[in-house]
Amino acid sequence: MKKNSKVLIVDDDLFVTKMIKDILETAGFEVTILNDPRLAVSVAQELDPDIILVDRVMPYLDGCDLCKELSRNHFTSHIPILMLTSRADTVDRIAGLEAGADDYLCKPFDELELIARIRALIRRVQQERCINPLTGLNGNPSVEKEIKQRIFFNEKFAVLYIDIDNFKAYNDTYGFLQGDEVIKFLAEIIVKVVRQYGNPNDFLGHIGGDDFIIVTVPDKVDILATKIIASFDNGIKQFYSAEDWERGYVVTLDRKGREQIFPILSISVAVVSNENRKIDNHWKVSEIAAELKKYAKTFPGSIFVKDRRRKD
Repeated sequence: MKKNSKVLIVDDDLFVTKMIKDILETAGFEVTILNDPRLAVSVAQELDPDIILVDRVMPYLDGCDLCKELSRNHFTSHIPILMLTSRADTVDRIAGLEAGADDYLCKPFDELELIARIRALIRRVQQERCINPLTGLNGNPSVEKEIKQRIFFNEKFAVLYIDIDNFKAYNDTYGFLQGDEVIKFLAEIIVKVVRQYGNPNDFLGHIGGDDFIIVTVPDKVDILATKIIASFDNGIKQFYSAEDWERGYVVTLDRKGREQIFPILSISVAVVSNENRKIDNHWKVSEIAAELKKYAKTFPGSIFVKDRRRKD
């Protein structure tokens, strides 16, 4: 966790806020105090702190009501809230958590426990930001970190970049909610196949939209790619109307009202490996994968292609 994590304290008690500020600044936090809870949403929106400490009982605006306001605001809903209170009753704790607080700490509290809880909440949110919310798979930051580590430790690895062909046309025809179901369908296939045929330390990622990634070892490429393609092709029928499936394509209109025909969804898998060539940075992996995916999409239907070049 970065040393200068920002903490916003919302509490009308001047003595308590000064005491907490001293504790947290000694621990390396950057602290802002706000004694008027009515200003909390606007201040939090401008400051964008890593965490907000909210007192349970305050004049003008109750701590639970403030949590609700912070949770409803698009620009502050992602910020974790630690509620501080002198009320130890279970009912009050439940009320605070249901109002949107992420954790609850009763006064008087131990200094080390306060610091530990703040760090834990910030760490949890930072980890959640690395997870794709639709599929629960690792997002871009985690993907980049994984590839960098394998390069750093000079491991033999293979990266499978998987994306859905003609996905935009499908979304335009069936809507983004149905498109999300297709994305989740592919994610479930990838997880199932890797669990069954991959290695325990294989890495799965969802890098946005309809793009997925698997980091594995070279000798697992063929079985993983083949099984994923087969499962996708066998199951995609459920996401089409009987009419579209029967004729084998969907029809959409372009901006000028002209009909365009797009095939049934398929997937392209581009495989990049350092088995036969040196790869010394993660950007090179992405660059090679982009070339391979472009090539793969020149073929009809689902396919996987490997980079077989032995040197740059």
